[in-house]
This record gives sequence, structure tokens and C-alpha cells, in this order.
Amino acid sequence: MPTTNRKRQGRDTAVQGTNDSSVVSKVSAAAQGYFQDAFLQHFVCKVARRAPLINRGYYVRWRAVDHCVKKFLQVTENCPKRQILSLGAGFDSAYFRLHAEEALDRAVVFEVDFPDVCRRKAALINANISLRGLLDPHLPSPTGPVYVHSGQYRLLGVDVREEAQVEEALSAAGLDWAAPTLILSEVVLTYMETQWSDAVICWATKLLPQSLFVMYEQIHPRDPFGRIMQDHFLKLNSTLHALQQYPDTAAQRHRFLDQGWEQCVCLDMNAFYFGLVPEEERSRVESLEPFDEYEEWHQKCSHYFILTASRGSLMAEALLPHPPVPSILPSWSTSALSLRPLPVCVEGLGTASTSLSTGRVLLTGGSSRGGRGPVSRVLLRGQGGWRCVSVETAGDLGVRLYHTATSLPGGGGLVFGGRSSPLKPARGLFRVSLVPGGPQDPLHSEDPGKLCVEEMVCTGEAPLPRWRHSAATVRHKGEDFLFVFGGKNESQPVLSDGYFLCVERQHWREMPVEGAAPEARHSHSACSYQGGLVLFGGVDSGGVPLGDTAVLRPTDRGFCWERIDVQPPPVPRYSHTAHVIGERLLVVGGVWLHSDGVPGVLMIHLSTRCSVEFRMDTTAVPWPLMLHSFCSELTNPGDPELLLIGGGGNCFSFGTHFNLQPVTVDLRAALR
Repeated sequence: MPTTNRKRQGRDTAVQGTNDSSVVSKVSAAAQGYFQDAFLQHFVCKVARRAPLINRGYYVRWRAVDHCVKKFLQVTENCPKRQILSLGAGFDSAYFRLHAEEALDRAVVFEVDFPDVCRRKAALINANISLRGLLDPHLPSPTGPVYVHSGQYRLLGVDVREEAQVEEALSAAGLDWAAPTLILSEVVLTYMETQWSDAVICWATKLLPQSLFVMYEQIHPRDPFGRIMQDHFLKLNSTLHALQQYPDTAAQRHRFLDQGWEQCVCLDMNAFYFGLVPEEERSRVESLEPFDEYEEWHQKCSHYFILTASRGSLMAEALLPHPPVPSILPSWSTSALSLRPLPVCVEGLGTASTSLSTGRVLLTGGSSRGGRGPVSRVLLRGQGGWRCVSVETAGDLGVRLYHTATSLPGGGGLVFGGRSSPLKPARGLFRVSLVPGGPQDPLHSEDPGKLCVEEMVCTGEAPLPRWRHSAATVRHKGEDFLFVFGGKNESQPVLSDGYFLCVERQHWREMPVEGAAPEARHSHSACSYQGGLVLFGGVDSGGVPLGDTAVLRPTDRGFCWERIDVQPPPVPRYSHTAHVIGERLLVVGGVWLHSDGVPGVLMIHLSTRCSVEFRMDTTAVPWPLMLHSFCSELTNPGDPELLLIGGGGNCFSFGTHFNLQPVTVDLRAALR
């Protein structure tokens, strides 16, 4: 066999392997109640439970495709004949489910896939009484490329790249080229070289004048998540070819229009989920399993799309609706901020940081490749640069992620909240400080000392345990307070309450607060500002990112909330970090939904109330820099340099990514 053919055969085998993994994930989602399908389980040897993130991902895929199929069947309900043609169908169970639902009146389902896949699928169908019972038993045995031939179901083993063979096989199997036809392609065409996938799209529009093409595939290959996604499929020898030429929804839409389709609508899965899945259904799905991977969920959805393209006036009625609300676009500066990695090995997701003194940054909690643990580390800056050391600890902070560590004006810090799992909030409030163990000059000391951890016993009404909240110091009548706002816990998806802790008296105190408080949220930021604080962003009760800015100002009686109307409006985001320098709020990284690219550094001028977004120049960073679930610290008061530490995420089923080293950001362009 020639080398080229062997390579192609190897790639084809690898692509077929993606079917086996996909059906196991679909079975897992169905078993957990995300959707109803009693037939999928017959196509796997053993049911395996996937992570909640994967279950959600396969739910939204199933929901989008089902939405399009049901719309097609609704639009064609008065037609004497209609057809579903599934390309690369794999072990899809749609025919059996739709047949059982009595949704296939006057409809025939044709499935096309590699002969080996169809041979295996036919064997599973014939060996299972539930599946076999939904076929017509009186028809003659199938021949040629047809592996299953029933009144409303035909399974054909043909390579969809072989246009003439596919056309001949479908004609022989009874496809009516003039009848209204739904063409379905779920992550199929992208595995082909683009010339072949374009040919399939063109072939379909030429031969099927009354047709609706439905496609579910990947987009956005160049951002950090996209790079990790591509690397995953490369390792599986299943290259995603279409991504380079058609990297976003606009390019995919033009692709179909250029190939002869009359109309086309393409939505990323965030737009589909929030725009076309009813709120009640979203609430049901989000209550099925403990879940705390919002960043990865939204990023997964932003990297997949559902597309409908139509030919013929009837099929135009089956198109997806356009998004109801256009997304807010970032107001990009022409300047970019340069980034530089530091030669220090530090990684962690959900870690909290606090600057205990100049050149000493305490890192607490989080998870890494070594798992989760109570180990605390200190980043030290000496004459030789930055280094990271584990510190001896007197006391125990326990295992915690998504907590806060807040610097105190008199030195040291407070650690509050967090969780070990979405069902186990971390409890207690701890005061932390470094006890010197070596030379007293902090800039030159090579010994971080010992970390003293003291659990504070406070009076008054304490906040409920929570994580993904904010905490910052505020000042009232000469006293320092820790203000805790929002977050979530194991029973409430968002919290809206605020609590004041008088640090010196160790007392949770009720303070008069005027003005409308910000709505409930989690994964937002809060920074000390002029005796009060400034709050930005987060995720609301519906799981939608926020882009509002509010200032908590001290008054004679207590405090007052004031909403800041920023122009142009910032793109909503969450899981960012933020710092105030003078009158500028700098919002760093995070996750947003619909805008292309990834968040950079947003500068909001708190006096003029204007904003601008700065891109980050990551050319000097050799790995994908994923800026969520990270922490950041200013390296020196008044120094326009920011230290980004940790970050990354569980990238759907593509593997977990950790930023390998701290990175410094030169903020000078944002502070001019």
C-alpha cells in the first residue's frame, strides 16, 4: 500500500475512534438526566459517567441538533415526503428516538458513514431486540453498501468524500432528490481536508434543491483554548482542517453562501444556549449536578457553533433565528501591553494571592498537577530576581479554592471562604502573617520565614460560607473593615449580601449602606478605593457575565453604593483580577462570551468614566496564556508592572492546562 494511502487510512481510523468516545459521553449525559434517549445505551459496551462539564457540553450539542431537527420536521409536517440525511452518523440513535416519539411520519432517515463503522452499527442493531423491533422485519436483506434497509431507515457504508459513490448509493437506497431534506453533519466535515468538505457542501446544494444543512463544529483556533483544542485532536491524529480557513461564525456563514446556499445562520453555542434554550430548561439542567467550571463551560461553548443553511423558500422557515441582542464589542487601544514570563515554576488554579510586604507575595490554596492541598508558597524578589518557595506553616488553612486573601493596612492578610469541592465550602476566617526567619531586609532575604496562621474568633453575624466572592478593605471613622460581597455556595448559585468585619475588634458589624446594592453575582472583583471600594463584573443569577461598575463610598453614617456609567460600555466578563492605581481601575484577563479574541487589560478611568481595552502581546510567552482562575499582584506600589500568577483550566475533554510560570505585564501604556 502506498505511503499516502496508509497515512489516509490511519487518519480515517483515528476519526472513527472519535465516534466511540462521543457516544460514551452522550450516554453519560442521558444517564444523568440532561436529555431523554433510551436507545443510546445500546451502542456502548459499558456506561461510564463523565465529568459534569462534559455532560453539559454534550447536552448543549444534543439540544442544538435536536432543535434543528424538530424545526425541520415541524416546517415539513404537511409535505407528502421528507428525508433526513446524516453524514458521518456514527452510532447516533436519532432514528430510533424519533421513531419511538412518533415524529417520523412520512419521513425516511438515511445515515452514511465509513463501512467499518456501519458494519459495527448494523451488528449492534441486529443483536438488540429493542433496536431491531423498530425496523421493518418484512423487507429483503440489504445488499451492497446498504447495511440496514428498513421502511424509514437506511444505513449506508460509503466514504462521504467519494461524491459519485455517495450519490449512486443514496439513489439506489431510495433517496428522493426533490423531496425536502435535512442534511446533518455533527463534527464530520472538519476532519476532511477543506477541499473535500467544501465539495460536500457544494454537492449537497446542487443535488438537493429543497434542503436544510445543519452543522455542528469547532471555531476560534488561535486563542489559548483553541490552541489546546487543536493540539488534542492532533494527538488523536484527527486534525481539524476547517478551522484555519473558516475560523469563526462569519467565515462559516460566508463559506455556505459562497457554495450556493441561499441563506445561512451560524451561532456559537453561548448564543444558542442563552438565546434559544428557555430559562426554565437552563435552570433544570444547571441543577442536575454540582458544578463550578463556569469558565471552561463558556469557553467550550464559544468554540463550537450550530449552523443552518437553506435552499428553497420552505427550508428558509427552518433556519435558526438570529441572536436577539448583538454583543458588546471591545474598544481596543492601538497600543498593546508587553508580557514577559519569569523563570520561576509556579502553577495553580483557584489560588489566592496577597502582598505581605514589598517583594513578598503569599500564595494560598488552589490546585495543581499534584492535586489540591493546604501548601502555601511565597514568591520572593531578591537581587537575583523572583523565586518561589514553600513555607513552613504554623496553623492550617486547609484545602481551599476560589477563596480570597486580602492585604491588611497594618501588615499581614486575611484569608476567607473558598471550597474543596462544589459541595464542601471551606469554613473559618484566618489571619496570616510572615514571621521573619532570616535577615530582616525583605528585598535581600533568602528566607521567607514562617507563615503564622491564626483562626479569628469573631463576634456578630458572620457571612455564610462561600466562594467566588470578593473581599477588600474599606475604612470608616478611623477603623479598617474587611468587606465581603457576593459569591456562591453549595445551595445558592449567587449571593447578594455584603458584610463588614471590624478587623481590630474582630466583630462582624452591621453598617448603614445607602443606594441600590449591585445585583447578586460571583467571580467578580473588588478593589479598595478612596476609603471604599470599586466593584466590577462577575456572573449573575442566570449565569450571564456582567460588565457593570459600582463604587462603595464612605459617608458620615456608613457607606453608599453608586453605579458608574462607563463609556464605551465594557464587555461583560468574570474570573478576572483588578487593581486600582490612582484613578484608574485595571481589569485583567477573565472570560467573556461573544467577542472574538480573549480579554486583555481593561482600563476604566474612575473620574472621567471612560474605558479602553488593551491587548496583551504574548509573543514572548511560549505557551498558551489562559487568564482565568489566576491571581495577580502589583510588584511595587507605584510601579507600573503587574505580576500574573497561575491560571488555566480544564479545557472540556481536551485536557487541563496550567500556565507554567508567572508573567509580568508592563502597564505603562494603560497608565498614560
